[in-house]
Amino acid sequence: QVRLVESGGGLVQAGGSLRLSCAASGRTSSSYATGWFRQAPGKERESVAAISWSGYNTTYADSVKGRFTISRDNAKNTAYLQMNNLKPEDTAVYYCAVRYSDRYYIPTKIARYDYWGQGTHVTVSS
Repeated sequence: QVRLVESGGGLVQAGGSLRLSCAASGRTSSSYATGWFRQAPGKERESVAAISWSGYNTTYADSVKGRFTISRDNAKNTAYLQMNNLKPEDTAVYYCAVRYSDRYYIPTKIARYDYWGQGTHVTVSS
């Protein structure tokens, strides 16, 4: 089992940047894919970005392509989401999640992720 803790959220003006971190502890010796998700008030949780254990494969939601970058440092058991040119519509609670998998796999559905963090709030003011 793995425990995930997100950090780095906060209040930022439109056009600003934030970097979110997802620190994993516990069963971190096995390979796992990591995803970032967000949920705005009154909306369903949606996928933002995901990265395979190797870092070779990444995916992004169309709404964040070119603005967000997902990365990971397996030596630190931490994944990151660099968010640039933030927009008010990016306001949400951001969650990270993992699924134990082979080095190149990225889950295609939210339901395939096994473990979730508690989330970190991101608010973008206009």
